[in-house]
Amino acid sequence: MLIYEKRYNLMRKVLEVKNISKVYKIYKNSFDRLKEIFFKKSYHREFIANDNISFSLFEGETLGIIGVNGAGKSTILKIIAGVIEPTSGEIIRGGRVTALLELGTGFNHEMSGYDNIYLNGTLIGMTKREIDRKIDDIIDFSELGDYIYEPIMTYSSGMSMRLAFSIAIFSEPQILIVDEALSVGDAHFSSKCTRALKERKDENMSIIYVSHDLNSLKILCDRVILLNNGRITKVGEPEDVINSYNFLISALNDRDEKMTIKESKSSYGTFDIEIVEVNIIGESSKSNLISSGENTEIRLKIKSKKDLSNMTVGIMIRDRFGQDIFGTNTFYHNIDINFQKDSEYICSFSMPLNIGVGKYSLTTAIHSKETHLENCSHWLDHASEFEVAGIKGNQFIGISRLEPKIRLERDDRDK
Repeated sequence: MLIYEKRYNLMRKVLEVKNISKVYKIYKNSFDRLKEIFFKKSYHREFIANDNISFSLFEGETLGIIGVNGAGKSTILKIIAGVIEPTSGEIIRGGRVTALLELGTGFNHEMSGYDNIYLNGTLIGMTKREIDRKIDDIIDFSELGDYIYEPIMTYSSGMSMRLAFSIAIFSEPQILIVDEALSVGDAHFSSKCTRALKERKDENMSIIYVSHDLNSLKILCDRVILLNNGRITKVGEPEDVINSYNFLISALNDRDEKMTIKESKSSYGTFDIEIVEVNIIGESSKSNLISSGENTEIRLKIKSKKDLSNMTVGIMIRDRFGQDIFGTNTFYHNIDINFQKDSEYICSFSMPLNIGVGKYSLTTAIHSKETHLENCSHWLDHASEFEVAGIKGNQFIGISRLEPKIRLERDDRDK
């Protein structure tokens, strides 16, 4: 973890989380709680939600936190926000902290959205003068229109999220905590929120971001922390940590199989079937330097150590930022794949490579059913790299070549 923090050693720390642990006492019933008080004997079991967690957050940094359900994400966020106290450890905050945790928190549901701006804003540390100055911006950003004067109880979850996020973003905190808030509501507003977070980040606001949307984590975050069983198991570049998260999910879904992870941290699975070689070659270039639109073949050399049926072979193309550009597999194409013990195979994917100019990486996988999260034999990240340089045919902008048919006709219907 310290390796990644050296990158920020010239920047100001706005948050220090030092050796935080949170232990809950779990009782079978309320009577056991009373017996423990009077008889001075333990009648509870302990649940460790957070176990000796330490990290720092720097000015202008966006830090992602991921983990399976029950990993301790919400607990550490509530401790940072001051909602609950830790059992041990220390939190050092360098400025105002605003948290978007559970929807509806800090709202009076019988009051209008307008009145709740003042209520919620005051609760997160804004002065009345601040709210007066920013209330029009908050309402405009929320896009609630006349609904702002209706009681919160009449709002949908998406409308409540719009209002909560709008108040939070205009409170100008030093640290903003966002816990799955953007997963509620429509794609338009979620995209608007993402843009707003990027803008505030450019203005040196620090963000702690929790989401199951792995692409948004790659886009927004400078670093990502992986929590498991209340502990930090990895911290680093978003793509590296997300790969470890995918491995963790696969291992949890495949408990009965012996799961192995290679030293490179980019390869895991049972290795009953192994991808031993991956190549991507343009038809004209005969290399991995390919023109957009050029017919291209992706070839996977596969070695099977067991007889396995109903398997899936898949590929994923990612850009230089780690964003998923295109993925497919044999399951989606209704192709049955069966492997025989001690046999080798070549699986190829041929297509015009209709993506934009740039550098890309290729991830491959062999598994059962639809995704590599179930019965994963081999998942290989960065199996190969290639570059798209130049465009065959018509020029275009962006990463997708959609090949529209364009037609212009005179419209005489109104004459």
